[in-house]
Formats: sequence, structure tokens, C-alpha cells
Amino acid sequence: MAIKAIALDIDGTLTNDEKVVTPRTKEALFAAQRAGIRVILASGRPVQGLRALARELELDRYHGLLVAFNGAHVVDAETDEVLFDQPMAVEDMRALLDHLRSFDVIPWVTEGEHLYVEDAYRCEILHKGRPINIVKYERDACDLKICEVRDLAEVLDHPQDKILTAGTDTYLATHWEEMYAPFRDRLSGMFTADFYFEFMAPGINKAHALAGALPKLGIDAAEVAAFGDGQNDAAMIAWAGTGVAMANAIDETKAVADMVTASNNEDGIALALEKILG
Repeated sequence: MAIKAIALDIDGTLTNDEKVVTPRTKEALFAAQRAGIRVILASGRPVQGLRALARELELDRYHGLLVAFNGAHVVDAETDEVLFDQPMAVEDMRALLDHLRSFDVIPWVTEGEHLYVEDAYRCEILHKGRPINIVKYERDACDLKICEVRDLAEVLDHPQDKILTAGTDTYLATHWEEMYAPFRDRLSGMFTADFYFEFMAPGINKAHALAGALPKLGIDAAEVAAFGDGQNDAAMIAWAGTGVAMANAIDETKAVADMVTASNNEDGIALALEKILG
């Protein structure tokens, strides 16, 4: 069946380790769009964090889509029309926030172009033994403005798409199950990096979002090629008619893929599209 849409994770997939879309990969995606194939950016990032890449790839011109917050929110890149949205309930978010205060993690909420945290100076974690200002990292990656609030519950007085927790990689590896356990039946939880564990509404993942949005555009799962590398990409890759894992993907994601391509530093997307599209 012909491919009508290409769904792409961002970090570790579309962009290389320098957070750049390489010329070869960019041209492969423009060629696909010129052929009438929709390109979809599917990420844990907020919509604001996808806009620069959407402009770079001219998704507004070619009728692309933005799948944000791991699938909790989908918008049309041309019109900003919301095609799918499933936020968390206020009572669940507030219960989660109270629970997270027992752990050495930094929770935050992103809404629009604002990143809300309780202490903008409590911003350092360790990754692979090296300190990172994780609030600055997220601000820069997603083009956000930092907003400090006395109590994050102030922002949780209406439904939100995601609560993100940042922490030292070794700490999260040890404690994520304890963090998630009381909410397994109420919220979706997943790693999007070894220093990020994120919470969304129950059942949310990138596949669920695409399954909700694409039929409105006349696109079936069998007509989608999906690319990714992380835990939050596995459902999308398994759902798509053609699921592609990057060489740098985790084993869980490779296990459900139809094919494994080269890494994000070796134009893996372009190489796979040459095989898939001919």
C-alpha cells in the first residue's frame, strides 16, 4: 500500500546529536512532501517546541501535522486546527504532584510558550555523571519562557496535557516504578529520555493520537511510515504499516519495528525512505 504519511520522532531520530536536521534527510523529506506525502512531527515536546522544525521543513506549506506531548495533542501545522486533544483530569494531576514531592525530581508543566516551575534555581541534574541545567536545556530546546510559581498546583487548576519530571538518570532508573505505581490505572507514564519521566492521560501515546487524527484526513495506519528511537516511540512504530527503528534506538523499540535503519547521525531516515518509497 502506498505511503501517505511519514511520522517522525524528533530527538535521536529526525535530528542528529547536534540537534540538526542534516541536508540529506531534509531533502528526502522535501521530496516526499512534493510527492504529496504528509510529514508528521511526533514528539514528547510541546507544540511550541515543534514550531521551529515545522517551519524549517515547511510543514505549513505541505499540510503537515504536529503531534505533541507524546500524543496528547495534535494540531494541523498549516491552520493550527486541533485534531486531537486528551488532557489529564485536574484531580489526577494534583494527586500526582503531591506524590512526586516525595522524590528527588523536578516537575514542571508547559502551556503555550511558558514552562512553569516552582524554583527556577533548582535546575541541576546529573546525566552520565555530568551536571546539566535541565530547565535551561528544556527552555532552549523548545523556545520557552520560564515562569516561576510558588506552587505548581496553581497551574493545575484546569486540564493539562502533560506533567514532566526531570531527574538524574541513575535516580530515575531506580525510582520510576515507585513514582508511577499509584497512578498506573489513572495515567500514562513513560521515559522520553533517561533523565525525563512523563505523565499524560490514560491510554495516551503517539499511536493513539495518530489513530484518532489521521482517519479524518483519509489516512489509514497501513499507509503510515513511522520512525523513532525511544520508549515513547514503540507504540507508534508497532501501529504503523511500516515501522522503522533507528540504529541508536532502544531494544524495546527495535523489537516491534519492521526494519532498522542507520542512526540519527548517519541519515537513517533518508536511507530508509529510499528503500520504502523507491
